[in-house]
Amino acid sequence: MWIIRGVYIVLASIGANFFPRSAMIPSGDDIEAFPIIRDGILPHPNAIHIVVLEVMLMKKPHDPNKRPRWSWYFYDFGNSAYASVILLAVYSAYFKGSVVGGAEGTRLWGISVGIAAVVVAVISPILGTIADYSKKKKAFLMAFTALSIVFTAMLFFVRKGDVFTGMLYFIIAEIGYRGAQVFYDALLTSVSTPENIGSVSGKGWAIGMLGGIAALILVLIPIQLIKGFFVPIAFLITAAFYLLSSIPTLLWVKEVDEASGEKPEKGNIRVAFERLAQTIRSIKSYKEFIKYTIAFLIYNDGIMMLMDFAAIIGATLFGMTQTQLILFVIVIQISGSAGALLFGKISDRYSSKDSILISLVMLIACIVALFLVKSLALFFVVGFFAGFSLSGAQAVSRSMVSQLAPAAKVAEFYGFLSVAGRTSTFIGPLVFGTLSFRMNNWYLKHGFDAVTAEHNGLYWAIGSIIVFLVVGLLFLLLVKRVTAKDPMRYDTEN
Repeated sequence: MWIIRGVYIVLASIGANFFPRSAMIPSGDDIEAFPIIRDGILPHPNAIHIVVLEVMLMKKPHDPNKRPRWSWYFYDFGNSAYASVILLAVYSAYFKGSVVGGAEGTRLWGISVGIAAVVVAVISPILGTIADYSKKKKAFLMAFTALSIVFTAMLFFVRKGDVFTGMLYFIIAEIGYRGAQVFYDALLTSVSTPENIGSVSGKGWAIGMLGGIAALILVLIPIQLIKGFFVPIAFLITAAFYLLSSIPTLLWVKEVDEASGEKPEKGNIRVAFERLAQTIRSIKSYKEFIKYTIAFLIYNDGIMMLMDFAAIIGATLFGMTQTQLILFVIVIQISGSAGALLFGKISDRYSSKDSILISLVMLIACIVALFLVKSLALFFVVGFFAGFSLSGAQAVSRSMVSQLAPAAKVAEFYGFLSVAGRTSTFIGPLVFGTLSFRMNNWYLKHGFDAVTAEHNGLYWAIGSIIVFLVVGLLFLLLVKRVTAKDPMRYDTEN
């Protein structure tokens, strides 16, 4: 019977489009000619237009945010090429193994990431305040993007022994990448609604993962086909990929916020400092956001440590080649796409807090597993689940900010969160690199061979990731559970 009803609804919708009302409604005498109507299998024909109307209403209405939203997604598609090739798969391992070498390479890589993090941590809140007031989020996004693209291309010139230029070019590219991320995240509210912000964020992250995969494949193909492939060419490919993918955002994303768009008489920089000071003075009104920032600061340490040193862990503990590292990151990106989508849905259906907690528990289990696995195959399995949970935590973390922040201070609060995130990428990599280096030296002094000493030092550093994740999770438990139906409300939104 339900099949017949379904066919009826489909036919009704077709009839609504091609036939007038009078042709669709039989007279009362004609009803007896239709046993399925008379016997109640189908509704009375006088109700047919109600069914038609319902069917028509089921059609998706015009969505004015569709093009801007997909343009916003496409930026994530492009900047993930930087994250995948420079941070995860290629340049980090190239810098550690070819430019520097040994445990010293791990330490200097941590310092490089940390220096970039400090710079972005200092400037992000100020720039976020300016963007909120002047309605120039997209302009700042493009300026930092251009900076990252140019110096990503400059990494092509880094060779063995070019330690200073290798660090300098990477630090500037990283500042551009991380700085752009502040304003990209702040545009999330311009392409979403309170009801779908979690899924939009998750889709953006998932599409970003696909972009990372595409970039890695573009790099992997010449490695496999060209004998003696010159690794730095990968950095030129990445810069071009990043550039092309950022164009739709420049053309079609428009800021939708409560900024006035007027240039203040006192000047942007002065107003930025005044608003930042005002936010700090009124911080007691934003207690839940402050609690979340503290939790994020801690658990994001663990996430960024894992991302920044994933290639080094694989190359050192499992002797992975450049091709294997790229394949490993592709696996992480594939699982990360699924994780971002799933945890985005969990965020919309339940809450962002629940989604992050689940993802952190999974990630902690994956890191613990690193102490147990000894084969490369099992390392790939662990990486699959780590990517799944890690991407989920990252995707939902940014949507939770917009749920906790006052509407008129979204970019400013993203700036504050950037302080937490950038401080994380300073403290985390510094702890990881320093602990690995010092424990390596300790084992060497106690008679261990160089390979064993470096491995054991790295395991100590991996253990520190677990500490950050667990402590961050415990702090997150103290944050209020916020949903689209029960949003965060502040008494004052200065």
